[in-house]
Amino acid sequence: MARFTYTAEKSNGEIYKGVVEAQDRFELYEIVRKEGAKIVSMTEEDTRSVWNLSRWNAKLSSVKQYDKILLARNLGAMLSAGLALARALAVLERQTRNAKLSSTIAQIAGDVRRGDTFHAALAKFPQTFSRLFVAMVRAGEEGGDLPGALATAADQMERMYQLKKKIRSALIYPIVIIVAIIGIGILMMINVVPTLAQTFAEMNAELPKSTQFVIAVSNILVNYTVLALGGLVALGAAVYVAARTPVGRRVFDLVFLRMPLIGVMVREVNAARTARTLASLLSSGVDVLASLEIVGEVVQNSYFRKVIAEARQGVSQGQPLSAAFTRREDLYPAFVGEMMSVGEETGEVTEMLKRLAIFYEEEVDRKTKDMSTIVEPFLMIFIGVAVGFFAISMISPIYQLSENI
Repeated sequence: MARFTYTAEKSNGEIYKGVVEAQDRFELYEIVRKEGAKIVSMTEEDTRSVWNLSRWNAKLSSVKQYDKILLARNLGAMLSAGLALARALAVLERQTRNAKLSSTIAQIAGDVRRGDTFHAALAKFPQTFSRLFVAMVRAGEEGGDLPGALATAADQMERMYQLKKKIRSALIYPIVIIVAIIGIGILMMINVVPTLAQTFAEMNAELPKSTQFVIAVSNILVNYTVLALGGLVALGAAVYVAARTPVGRRVFDLVFLRMPLIGVMVREVNAARTARTLASLLSSGVDVLASLEIVGEVVQNSYFRKVIAEARQGVSQGQPLSAAFTRREDLYPAFVGEMMSVGEETGEVTEMLKRLAIFYEEEVDRKTKDMSTIVEPFLMIFIGVAVGFFAISMISPIYQLSENI
């Protein structure tokens, strides 16, 4: 199998470029002939070589969410300007700097030139393009407004991208502080505690339980450093694997829901994600049942996913969309069910969902900005408890020895 980069000319004189994998040049000529064109020039690249850097770069590189947002926005703009889909894809394939995305676009462009629909070509790359994106593109193609569907998809992805980015930014500060405390604690256990422990042993000091515990941990870190670090790595791996199982996932989801401060944000983030995705799909022309199925994949928390499944089942049985959300006010805020109900009564469900999404996105934005201020007292308490425990454990024997002397 070889990879060919070629330039071809259609019968109307249009020149375009493409990338395709084929067994040999004869298969390439046949592929281009089916596209209604003829080869002008081509270069061959052997994809079987293990030393082929561009091949491994295309395979191992990932497509970032921001790259997909730019793809949808730029493609929609070019289609609105009157460019044909295959030509617009060829332009994007040349412009993008991401090797994997460039290769993917080239293959999609080839499928489109051979007569495939755009959404069918996108669906061949589920690791790059989500079902949400494919469904919105399909609705745009079938409704005759592909540029509008791409613009809506770009807006939806950008909103979700910004929401995730804000949450990650808010979590950086407490994570850095906690990691720094743990690192300093390990250094103290390895470098400081052994010296004090040796002094206590030489003076036959009677040590309290807390001091014995600190010294025992220090001995483990000093004498079995590799084993201790391996144990920490194994523990982290075990937690990660457990979180990937259905039972473990539900446990972690429940823990996050019950955590102070975090639980409220989890509810509001899932409310924003549900409303934004559902509004984008419905406004693009996707039917309610298919939209709810896709929303169930977008929502990460298993408890919220169950509510979406209940809503889909209820709608299929003739119940209003708002019914499942109204019943589960312990997960979705009461405002969600009320706004959906109002939208159903007025015939403006999509508009109400957009308002819900904006409202909860702004709420999450405000909370993430205030999170450092809110979390700081808890971090100070955590630091105080850790430092106080260590100080009392190691200083109290010193005072006892001073009194005995």
